[in-house]
Amino acid sequence: MASLNSSNHDQQEEDPGTDLQYNHQIIPEPSREGFTSAVSNATHMRQLLTRCAELISRSDFSAAHRLVSILSGNSSPYGDSIERLVHQFAKALSLRLKNCCYAAAAAATTTTSAASASIIMASTPTTAAATALTNDRNNVDMTEPEEHLQSCYLSLNQITPFVRFSHLTANQAILEAIDEGQKAIHILDFDIMNGLQWPPLMQALAERSYPPPMLRITATGHDLNILHKTGDRLLKFAQSLGLRFQFHPLLLLGNSNDVPAFPPALALLPEEALAVNCVLYLHRLLRDDSRGLRLFLHKIKALNPKVVTIAEREANHNHPLFVQRFVEALDHYTAVFDSLEATLPPNSRERVTVEQVWFGREIMDIVAAEGNNRRERHEKYESWEVMLRSSGFSNVPLSPFALSQAKLLLRLHYPSEGYQLQIRNDSLFLGWRNRALFSVSSWQ
Repeated sequence: MASLNSSNHDQQEEDPGTDLQYNHQIIPEPSREGFTSAVSNATHMRQLLTRCAELISRSDFSAAHRLVSILSGNSSPYGDSIERLVHQFAKALSLRLKNCCYAAAAAATTTTSAASASIIMASTPTTAAATALTNDRNNVDMTEPEEHLQSCYLSLNQITPFVRFSHLTANQAILEAIDEGQKAIHILDFDIMNGLQWPPLMQALAERSYPPPMLRITATGHDLNILHKTGDRLLKFAQSLGLRFQFHPLLLLGNSNDVPAFPPALALLPEEALAVNCVLYLHRLLRDDSRGLRLFLHKIKALNPKVVTIAEREANHNHPLFVQRFVEALDHYTAVFDSLEATLPPNSRERVTVEQVWFGREIMDIVAAEGNNRRERHEKYESWEVMLRSSGFSNVPLSPFALSQAKLLLRLHYPSEGYQLQIRNDSLFLGWRNRALFSVSSWQ
């Protein structure tokens, strides 16, 4: 599949055909003595983080507060991967602790039993402190401005293979599912972000048949202005290829976890094939149950698409018990931060941005949020497989060429032996060392 490269962020935002290239450097391995010391420190920090999560779950807030202070004092957003990881998790634990203290203090003020109130308040702040926590909690906003997230997404795409791997593999599945002689193609893309996925596919469509097919993209997003800019860039790129193109923005209103309404533009035109693309999206439809997601999948199935491409985190961040969810997140992001440590210099601004804004936001959500406020409800492939099959979908095996492309992507742009690819259950997994981190699958 064709790809275009650029190393300039501004150019990337103006030209949807560019695909950022980053000069990764392989960081030398530490000495055996240094490695042993680092492993020992990482194990100790992991134990302290887990212990803190357990204390919070048991409502031992005083002990948890002391431990959070220790963790915060022994971490830094600019240190090694362990210090950076601990920094993000300590911030998330601190916010969860404040939320729990606030809830306990609020409960104490409404109880009619003085004895019960004194027991609770013994491990929570004073009334004045509780008031301060209330104000602090109300001022906490775990969301980022949409434009800031879009910019961070470009950096994520630049310095890690995760997004590009997902896009590349999903695009190949779409190409293989739709016949070369197809006259018109309609792609329904949930949460298009900057539209980085589509220029390589558009170029491939323009090159494999003449005349090329008509391409329509219906794309969802949370900011109508950004959606229009994305559509304009894709239109310009399509015109440069001689590709007939239409773009339909679909604004997601209210809670992003809500099942989106399907617009009239989804009505298929004659001789038009539909492809549905869900890259890092489905987990946001999950809540404490899967009814919303199942409704969404049944709606998609009713559209009779040629292919549904799905990319998701390979992690269980949707466990109902906080400590189990915390440990799973700690394992997952340890591998992610290790991969950044091994392939990027410590003074990389893009690395700091991605760690603090993108992954930091996810960690904050998984650790500190509860109920319908929790959005990052990642599930492992086996869970998605069960839900998809129960909704009438069958798995379409990814081709050997998809694996070859992914290998080439890693070799050319992310040259580290730590990244590993695996085909399992007819789907493709990308991981770091021995831990799978992302999966891409194709369904019909």
